[in-house]
Amino acid sequence: MLVKLENPSLLSRPVEIISELVTEVKIKINDFGLGISAIDPANVSMVGLRIPRSAFSQFETGNETLGINLENLKQILKRAGAGSSVVLEKKDNILNIQIHDRIKRNFTLSLIEIESEDVDFHEKESRMEFSSRIEMNSNDLIASVEDCAVVADACSFVLRNGRFVIEAKALNSAMSEFSGDEARIEGEDSKAKYSLEYLGKFMKGAKLCDKTVLKFAEDHPLKIEFKNQGMELDFILAPRVEEMED
Repeated sequence: MLVKLENPSLLSRPVEIISELVTEVKIKINDFGLGISAIDPANVSMVGLRIPRSAFSQFETGNETLGINLENLKQILKRAGAGSSVVLEKKDNILNIQIHDRIKRNFTLSLIEIESEDVDFHEKESRMEFSSRIEMNSNDLIASVEDCAVVADACSFVLRNGRFVIEAKALNSAMSEFSGDEARIEGEDSKAKYSLEYLGKFMKGAKLCDKTVLKFAEDHPLKIEFKNQGMELDFILAPRVEEMED
């Protein structure tokens, strides 16, 4: 197996985000490209990364599954700067990582056995229902989530009468409201509450793209889609369902 990325940030930036949720993953490399699917230890969120084959300048592989410690991979990929390219080559139980810029640097990363069952992000997602879809400016979403984090530990996503609201209520409150002028709003009225601890981690993915897509339903999981020309990073977040609601 040997694959080469001329734009290492397509891998390094998602790996940095995913490493805040899980410590070990199975990276799958096949005819499609490179993929990661994982569920966090608390079973609250799920992540799916896809980098298509077309994003690689060199792609020589069959079906490979690489057991990786994400913290170790993250630290190596950080060594690739702007203008670098990265080559990943599997040899026996070692992943050889070359960084090509003015000079060629070489790292080796020991592959590990991961006992957890295989997770297929898109298979699990296909069994979920999303009645509402919001496409909005990523910076607006980041700001709204950060506003809510000032006053509470959870926020509600609300679609009512063609308007989308992100709000948090505790002793204090925060709210951002969007009309069809500021966001593309589709679907039926719904409301669900989500953890701001997790949303705050996901928002680092929003910095990878201009637009973010949110999909949710009444008291159902949230799907967040971050997509740019070379990769797709998706998250699923379980709702916070409480017996007593305001």
